[in-house]
Amino acid sequence: MKRTLLLLFCLSLIACNNDDDSNVNDTVELSDNVEIYEEALIDDDLLLAIENGGNTSYLLNKQGHRVYEWNFDTNLGNDLEILPDGRLLGMFKVFGPEIDFGGGGGTVKILSPNSGVLWQYTYHSEDYIAHHDVEMLPNGNVLFISWERVDAITAQENGVNVTHDIFPESLIEVDTQTNQIVWRWNSFDHIIQNSNPDKDNFGNLNENPQLININYNSSISNGDIMHANGIDYDEVRDVIYLSVNFYSEIWVIDHSTTTEEAATSSGGNFNKGGDLLYRFGNPETYDSLGDRLFYNNHFPNLIEKNVPGKDNMLVFVNKDNNQEQSAVYEFDLPETFNLLPNTNNEPQVVWQFTDPDMYSRIISGAVRLKNGNTLICDGGYGLWEVTQNGEIVWKFNSQNVKFWRSYNYNPADDAISQLDLQ
Repeated sequence: MKRTLLLLFCLSLIACNNDDDSNVNDTVELSDNVEIYEEALIDDDLLLAIENGGNTSYLLNKQGHRVYEWNFDTNLGNDLEILPDGRLLGMFKVFGPEIDFGGGGGTVKILSPNSGVLWQYTYHSEDYIAHHDVEMLPNGNVLFISWERVDAITAQENGVNVTHDIFPESLIEVDTQTNQIVWRWNSFDHIIQNSNPDKDNFGNLNENPQLININYNSSISNGDIMHANGIDYDEVRDVIYLSVNFYSEIWVIDHSTTTEEAATSSGGNFNKGGDLLYRFGNPETYDSLGDRLFYNNHFPNLIEKNVPGKDNMLVFVNKDNNQEQSAVYEFDLPETFNLLPNTNNEPQVVWQFTDPDMYSRIISGAVRLKNGNTLICDGGYGLWEVTQNGEIVWKFNSQNVKFWRSYNYNPADDAISQLDLQ
């Protein structure tokens, strides 16, 4: 009798468990891409998956399903984002560019929710090309990065150790109403070199942290010596954060200058002109103190914006400690941009995450979600969501599709309400 009762009890437990499993499967249908799904711990935002250099992008829910998709008539030159009114802003490739480095674009477009072109601005020639990242400024203008050719003779006269043309970085701001360039900053206006005393720009690197050692990567044979890949704009301070991949640094540039002031070392809110207000990630670039954290970096992403002196920033580091393992760091940025000679100018790390399985040699980034978790775009693998304690609560395997970045959007956002979601 006892054996019979025990058998009946076990069968009832199995039936209950089967019923529970059935209910879960009925309510949560995960795609094959989702490898980890901790429903109680994940954020419920929708994610914009931006295929690197592709001609499509899409919104994903956390079950791993596409709920909206855009298709483009030209390939992305990397960045794409949904604007608050549901339009798209993106960098797109031109056909047959004369300057053809990885991440090249050439045309900035604003698109309707159905991918129709509402505005575009092409910036490319044999001497310059827009690339990688683009940002919509609060005044409605667009800001983007550009490679600008400096011929070999001019480079040599300025103390650059090259026999070929180089392509340092510029920032360009365009008025979308007039299609006119209204502001420009050129890194080549703010250089220093310590190898050619008979040439221009000779000086002591660690006594001039506001200047850029133009020979740090001058041996790169194709002339792409900086390879900037990301921008973010701080409206409160009116400064631009520029991710410079081949210098393994973030540079801070005063946007309050005029174009004329931006070419000098005075003017603007900080009276430094276009010299670097601050820099971090790799003090080796200016022979300074402090530990090097970055070995190639992407996406300088401000969080806690609009609180003066309280800004933090997430940065994706492709090779953490120069190993084949990536990391995400959160920095407490200084309230005052003190960039001092012979000083440890590095900001404080307040949070970080890495994992032996997380490694992307290129692209990638991270954003902070509304529940405090961090969404990581591990470009070669897909997407991770991790808690503040470093617990992995969601993973999406893109199955060999490379993602440039991913941005999060609340389903209740005005930008999303403009879309006819599946």
